[in-house]
Amino acid sequence: MTTVGHDVEALRTAFPDWSFFFSDEGVLYATRRGVRLDDTDILKGLHQTVSANDVETVVDLLEDQARVAAMS
Repeated sequence: MTTVGHDVEALRTAFPDWSFFFSDEGVLYATRRGVRLDDTDILKGLHQTVSANDVETVVDLLEDQARVAAMS
């Protein structure tokens, strides 16, 4: 069985430009490290922070952010 902590460490390795943390309610957040998006980036669909109730959804969101960034 995979532990949540292990999942977060794997995320940190796979997505080094993002910082990860869990809220008190158990929601997983990922926020960009060392990057501050401007209005133009946000209008293109980039997000400073994404969140979800599970690791799989956060991975999907981060992969989507990578696709959006590549198209910019």
